[in-house]
Amino acid sequence: MIVSRTPLRISFAGGGTDLPAYYQHETGAVVSTAINKYIYITVNEKFDHKIRASYSVTEIVDRVDQIKHELIREALGLLKLDGGIEITSISDIPSEGTGLGSSSTYTVGLLNALYAYAGQNVGAERLGREASQIEIEICQKPIGKQDQYIAAYGGLQYIQFNADGTVFVDPIICAPETKLRLWQGLLLFYTGLTRSADRILSEQKKNTETSPATRESLRKMALLARDMKEALAANDLGCFGELLHQSWLEKRKMANGISTDQIDRWYACARQHGALGGKITGAGGGGFLLIFAPSERHREIIRSLPELRPIPFRLEPQGSKIIYIEESASNLRPVAEFPAPESSDRSRATGLPVTTSL
Repeated sequence: MIVSRTPLRISFAGGGTDLPAYYQHETGAVVSTAINKYIYITVNEKFDHKIRASYSVTEIVDRVDQIKHELIREALGLLKLDGGIEITSISDIPSEGTGLGSSSTYTVGLLNALYAYAGQNVGAERLGREASQIEIEICQKPIGKQDQYIAAYGGLQYIQFNADGTVFVDPIICAPETKLRLWQGLLLFYTGLTRSADRILSEQKKNTETSPATRESLRKMALLARDMKEALAANDLGCFGELLHQSWLEKRKMANGISTDQIDRWYACARQHGALGGKITGAGGGGFLLIFAPSERHREIIRSLPELRPIPFRLEPQGSKIIYIEESASNLRPVAEFPAPESSDRSRATGLPVTTSL
């Protein structure tokens, strides 16, 4: 049995510049961090040759190509694992439509667990690259690459997306107390609103390809990500808060549905009570509202948003990792290889009668 643990993420700036429609023409960049909310994937040998995949439903099939869950199907196909396997998953928080990168986190964690099951140890770059390949190229999801790479690497990262398809992941170097104050200044609220990111991202992709105004906003967002990296490196969290605010204002222009009247009211209320910046996580439209404010204003902000649920979290320095390995029975020495002692020898050695259990 193998168990992987892979972190979800919060993106601060640059979201949208990681889509091929943008970075194939201009360099994209995001600032993102992993958080201590995880998806756990369990991979276990199955007694028979069937494949059992359990998520919101349970599938039991004879062949990989019969699996309806496309991420599981394509990951098994990539590793050429054809049966006798069981896959299950658990998420710390709601994992669909909440804007914390759950789909990509799932894919990275699944690949990590499957490689470990096959006896291979692969690095973060390969996990990020192959998860992106499965989601974007094979499954044709209208998403970018940032979620796969931050899930694989973990930490607080500046991630650059290049026209040739390469991705540079650089940790943001700042004082330890700056990271502590950054975490202490962040509030994460669950809005209770879920949405399909695909519709918003499909519209954003179309706008990126056809609208000069959208491309200009994305250009500004990539620059804001760079400025945010520099602000953190300079230990300037006041500047970080303002850049987070400016990034949200640009992000709202990308597509219809990224924000709503209700989200705008929540955000305005948080700003009135001391927030320096914030955003809706992920593609927008629902999920989690992220707020950055001086910690002494947190209680006031929480009280001003009674309909939202604050979610405690920490920054996570590690990416996807294997947290449990247990040898399967098939890897152990078969019982037939252990010679049974002669019954007469056993009787003489113990002085007890030989018994047989059925």
